[in-house]
Amino acid sequence: MKKFIPFLFVICLSPVTLKSQSVNLEVGMKAPDFVLTDANRKEFSLDSWPGKVLQVNYVDPDEQDLNEAFNEAIDKAVDVDKRISKDYFKGFGIVDCKSTWKPNSLIRIIAGNKAKKYDTTILFDYNATLQKLWGLPKDSYSVIILDKNRVCRAIYKGKIPDSEIEKVIQMIIDLTKE
Repeated sequence: MKKFIPFLFVICLSPVTLKSQSVNLEVGMKAPDFVLTDANRKEFSLDSWPGKVLQVNYVDPDEQDLNEAFNEAIDKAVDVDKRISKDYFKGFGIVDCKSTWKPNSLIRIIAGNKAKKYDTTILFDYNATLQKLWGLPKDSYSVIILDKNRVCRAIYKGKIPDSEIEKVIQMIIDLTKE
């Protein structure tokens, strides 16, 4: 019986350990799912937008403006030029609340303004769950492009160079047509 108890202890801890480990999401890998909430505590996961190419902005609030030019170009490609169809594409933000000194109440106000500006969904990661799960950097701004099957097609950690913006837009357009 004494040998059985440590074995049981190890078995019970294994799922907790595996769940908290990072997978270091890379291009070509299927993105592990998550469940996060918006300001109204509504739960969202990758399955919340079936059949759509996803642009996931994982953002430290202190770096919120780092990819403003990219997001404005995406917004223009969707709403003005109609190059990207809303029927097959969804861009949304996830706030990395753990990477900032700002209080959650202030973060929700800032995120609310961004959500209105870009007519999008913003989720809150209070414990850096997705940062750990996907192996994303702390104190940064990451943009992840997932195809309709949730396979990672691009990861940008930090600022997307201006020279890459049109390439990412074209990749999204191509993915929406697959």
